[in-house]
Amino acid sequence: MKIVDAKVVVTSPGRNFVTLKLTTDDGLTGLGDATLNGRELAVVSYLTDHVAPLLIGRDPHRIEDTWQYLYRGAYWRRGPVTMAAIAAVDVALWDIKAKAAGLPLYQLLGGASRERVRTYGHANGRDIPELLDSVRARLAEGYQAVRVQSGIPGLKAVYGVHSTDDDGDPVLHQQARPLVEDWDTDAYLRHTPTVFEAVRAEFGAELPLLHDAHHRLSPIQAARLGKDLEPYRPFWLEDCTPAENQEALRLVRRNTTTPLAIGEVFNTVHDYQALITEQLIDYVRSAVTHFGGVTPLRKLFDFAAQYQIKSAVHGPEDISPVGMAAALHLDLAVHNFGIQEYSGHTSLTDEVFRHAYTFADGHLHPGEAPGIGVELDEELAAAHPYEAAYLPVNRLQDGTVHDW
Repeated sequence: MKIVDAKVVVTSPGRNFVTLKLTTDDGLTGLGDATLNGRELAVVSYLTDHVAPLLIGRDPHRIEDTWQYLYRGAYWRRGPVTMAAIAAVDVALWDIKAKAAGLPLYQLLGGASRERVRTYGHANGRDIPELLDSVRARLAEGYQAVRVQSGIPGLKAVYGVHSTDDDGDPVLHQQARPLVEDWDTDAYLRHTPTVFEAVRAEFGAELPLLHDAHHRLSPIQAARLGKDLEPYRPFWLEDCTPAENQEALRLVRRNTTTPLAIGEVFNTVHDYQALITEQLIDYVRSAVTHFGGVTPLRKLFDFAAQYQIKSAVHGPEDISPVGMAAALHLDLAVHNFGIQEYSGHTSLTDEVFRHAYTFADGHLHPGEAPGIGVELDEELAAAHPYEAAYLPVNRLQDGTVHDW
């Protein structure tokens, strides 16, 4: 079997997605997610100009060898653009291998370790009453764990807090220039414990609550927030300080028992070495799409398992259903699974990417279709071309860009 075609598809059914489609001489196809939110076209060029020509004629079954070939052969290693491109190839190859075997991918990863995959949903509001309504909506949808994010009094716009349309789909506001959001760390640190107090008062102590600080805090500020949240027993505090400063987590860990999750901006296992071996975190948060695919993420989870650290794959709206499906097969197979982020996609996205995975009672299952269980409607994808879009930028009240 040989790869005879490598096609990159860019589509925007509400937001931008980049998909690699590989085809073999036997007519099998495999899909991989290469979406890098806000820098999608950089990955498109990397794939089209540098990676796709190297794949033609290769044996699709040689997944590990191809991964090492692409990672080491470029000399310039790591980084989100490189690893998103490699991830797309890796997942597409696993998709082909599983289809050739006539099995869902999780069976090739050792079979199921659980019956279904526990998820958490996103609840947010511009103020606490609106947040409480959002939590109620997530519970009505079946979620049994919820991430809570709230607007902050005095600030006009806060990252992670967005509106929904009449169908309940998130309004994502793709823009040709970055949205500038304001920020006040002291106001955030004062407000967040009151958010947890209100949610606990309304929904009780049993509901698992998660919170994302989006890398905005210094180490001492992160330690303070973790300490202040302890009475409310959060499931975790995510990305409490910039992840590239691994030593910062030592200070946070010494000063709070709040569980810590981090890693969505990490691209390789090297980013985690100190965090895992020193047990400074409780959950690893990397996405299949940004970590180089199923192959290296499985290795990361095995490494983390030796230190009683669990998986928690990054799964926001900018991970396409292709990336989500690949994550679910891995979630179902690994023994140290923790929880899966799942914010869902727009109804149009689900039409473009028809998927076998299903959601019920706060849990997902990847389905039993051969491969990863996703098919791309290329005609519908072509009807929704790329739209320029950027992630927001934070500015402090004095006008300087916030370092988060």
